[in-house]
Amino acid sequence: MAQEQSHSEGAGVLTFVERFAAELVEAGMPRMPGRVFAALIASEQGALTSAELSERLQVSPAAVSGAVRYLAQVGLIGRERDPGSRRERYRLHNDQWYETFTRRDAIIGRWEHTLRAGVEALGPGTQAGSRIEETAEFFAFLQKELHSMMDRWRDHKEQLREEKEQLHEPKEQLHEHQA
Repeated sequence: MAQEQSHSEGAGVLTFVERFAAELVEAGMPRMPGRVFAALIASEQGALTSAELSERLQVSPAAVSGAVRYLAQVGLIGRERDPGSRRERYRLHNDQWYETFTRRDAIIGRWEHTLRAGVEALGPGTQAGSRIEETAEFFAFLQKELHSMMDRWRDHKEQLREEKEQLHEPKEQLHEHQA
């Protein structure tokens, strides 16, 4: 266990956490939530307590508190308690990227609907109406492609799981023969 912990807190892991956090910040996520999310994704179990996050990131518990509040609000993490404990653990959702894109799909649908109302309000023959109509068409296209892409992702993920099982199968059979 100590070996796992030192591996999950090694210099290379810490460098990865900071680098991935910087990429998230570049994409628009606030800095501290980005660091907390990166620390969670790099943790062995995908879950850490506030104290563990504070220690790994060398930040105050208040900084962690604000970051986990943000991440929970945007649906990237969940909170859980160990039975009999008052300490909360912050856990990544299974398939967090899938869930994030699925939520974006609903947002894109609402934007498209609002933009189509804007076209009617501004008039389809106006420059503004045409510009908004093209934006609405882009979101309709994006939503259609997102559905197709997520279907392909599910198929791809299943294929990866099957390939991984096949890789481990011969090793398990070898160990059974040796026993």
